[in-house]
Amino acid sequence: MPLKKARRAILLVDHGSRSPAANRVVAAVARRLERRLPHDVVEIAHLDLVAPSIADGVAACAAAGATEIVVHPFFLAPGLHARRDVPRQARAAARRHGVRVRVTRPIGADPALVDVILARIDAV
Repeated sequence: MPLKKARRAILLVDHGSRSPAANRVVAAVARRLERRLPHDVVEIAHLDLVAPSIADGVAACAAAGATEIVVHPFFLAPGLHARRDVPRQARAAARRHGVRVRVTRPIGADPALVDVILARIDAV
């Protein structure tokens, strides 16, 4: 009997903000990811300040049938939130739901960021 292919989910996690406009940024990125990854579940979560929490995001992924969740800390630098807090919370929630979780590195000094910055500089 062939193994069932795991249904993958992508969970984008940012810090969370009291500013609704700031929180809409991660949601907009998630919508773009959904269009590029139509077979994957895509959810968002916030580390702090507003819902949904990381635990809520993992639960939503599991409820949608995901058996594997790739958590992406939507941060530039590999600070403590990206290296410690997000992975710790994601792994704890994943254990409660019996799903596999992997955590990516934050965006960091990706060369593509230089192009984004130059486009912003040219736009002013």
